[in-house]
Amino acid sequence: MKRRILLIAGLISVLTLLTGCTEVNIPITSESEGFWNSYIVYPLSQLITYFAEITGDNYGIAIVFVTIIIRLAILPLMIKQTKSSKAMQAIQPEMQKLREKYSSKDQQTQQKLQQETMALFQKHGVNPLAGCFPLIIQMPILIGFYHAIMRTEAIAEHTFLWFDLGERDPYFILPLVAGATTFIQQKMMMAGTANQNPQMAMMLWIMPIMIIVFAISFPAALSLYWVVGNLFMIIQTYFVKGPELKAAAKDGGSKK
Repeated sequence: MKRRILLIAGLISVLTLLTGCTEVNIPITSESEGFWNSYIVYPLSQLITYFAEITGDNYGIAIVFVTIIIRLAILPLMIKQTKSSKAMQAIQPEMQKLREKYSSKDQQTQQKLQQETMALFQKHGVNPLAGCFPLIIQMPILIGFYHAIMRTEAIAEHTFLWFDLGERDPYFILPLVAGATTFIQQKMMMAGTANQNPQMAMMLWIMPIMIIVFAISFPAALSLYWVVGNLFMIIQTYFVKGPELKAAAKDGGSKK
């Protein structure tokens, strides 16, 4: 679990680094060079433009459509990640017994703990890294879409609902909704585990706060993308983890 948290923290750092790179201020065009621009950012920019054209130059609707398309495309990866997380949770009691059995910190005991842990993984067909690979694969796609939104000049020239897509939300509604939906989505994903792990509980609050801070600073088009993506994830999590969510809610109610 600690490794997973460290990986997530590392990916957040990478996201922060990539979103802050100077190239994000350079418009994306067919003449933009480099693998990243030519095969990830520009195609996504063109996809947004295509949907805008067929919806009467409505770039807000276009961002909604493309966000849903991307989320549907990576849905199999998300389901695989969720299943891997479930498998790891299922063997946590046995892993805890091994830690108690080999609690000594000497090297020989720790080597034995690693061997027994690997044997436990093999017995249950669990790959501890399987839940991380989908996340790693998703990141370039999601960061690429962020670049496509920020670097497609036409987006900044249009409005949607009450805001200019190229400016910050004047009423901070989208940033707050983005933070709230991030919290709800993470709460659903961590159902039944956050209370058992203080580090996971801390992440539950850190991510929404980070999203709000970013969303306040960035154009509303990006906040719109976060809100739509989070709503999709909430619906997805409800259907994928439905029984777990009901069980967690029942346990929470019985404790009260």
